Amino acid sequence: MNATDRTPADLLRSALAADPARPLVTFYDDATGERVELSVATFANWVAKTANLLQDDLAAAPGDRVALLLPTHWQTAVWLLACASVGVLADVGGDPAAADVVVSGPDTLEEARACSGERVALALRPLGGRFPQPPQGFADYAVEVPSQGDRFAPYAPVDPDAPALAVGGLELTGAELVERARADAAAHGLAAGSRVLSGQPYDGWEGLSYGLYAPLAAGGSVVLCRHLDQLDEKGLAERRESERVTV
Repeated sequence: MNATDRTPADLLRSALAADPARPLVTFYDDATGERVELSVATFANWVAKTANLLQDDLAAAPGDRVALLLPTHWQTAVWLLACASVGVLADVGGDPAAADVVVSGPDTLEEARACSGERVALALRPLGGRFPQPPQGFADYAVEVPSQGDRFAPYAPVDPDAPALAVGGLELTGAELVERARADAAAHGLAAGSRVLSGQPYDGWEGLSYGLYAPLAAGGSVVLCRHLDQLDEKGLAERRESERVTV
């Protein structure tokens, strides 16, 4: 963490400069048995490609609103940081009809059609797989993102005081988001090397903070679990041990 970081994208750049090889996001889906581990470098590469897709192919620009109709997932974390990199507002669970761009998982496609702007669909299949049959009216993220550039530079500097995140009735600027993430990290004793296990959904600030932003701000990592309620106590204890969870 760098004291001068004022946006989520700044936090990721600092993490990349400090130790690109360390784990950042380890994702489990306990309904499917999927496990994905992304180092800082791998995560940042996905973010760069996604930000290039947003900025160049989808023509998103600062001031735009991107509705994220996505569950707790590693690809959702990627989209949150990609939005921060471009300088657009990530509206988690937001109204697609009020958005310039909508990004939908496979279960919210009909709802997402209310967006009159660009639409992107994520299959959320293991290994970032594509849809067997692309949904009509949507760009398939897994088809579009691989060819994007591995480095990203915004056309306009990202303003830390511009709206960056909306979730659960809360709206934060980039600077406010970073400040809150740092405060949450301090409240739970997170530091460099901390490994946080979170089973909270990405539908409110607390889930987003402990499932992404606070570990990132502290120089730690997150074990992000979807459908964690399907694990019994023994399974949860084994995960804590195998993943070297500290919080």
